[in-house]
Amino acid sequence: MSSIQILQEPSKVQPLPPSLFATDEIPLTVKQAASYLGVSRQTVYLWVERKQIPHLRVMGRNIRFLKSELEPFRAQFKQEMGNGKTEQT
Repeated sequence: MSSIQILQEPSKVQPLPPSLFATDEIPLTVKQAASYLGVSRQTVYLWVERKQIPHLRVMGRNIRFLKSELEPFRAQFKQEMGNGKTEQT
């Protein structure tokens, strides 16, 4: 019911921040993300399953990645690999 009140009182509606809208950035596929990160597609799928990597779900099953979100992940991943730290399962 509160959403109806918001619709009836447009002066109280706050605009959404631009970050919530689509950017000009084209999402990467799993294959492209794997190439960018220097790992196999299976590793990318594993990270997605474990929720270790920022990703988007498109139409339910399709997985996409924003390069801008992968950059910090890539830097951290490369630093851990450089220090000899790898995840043990």
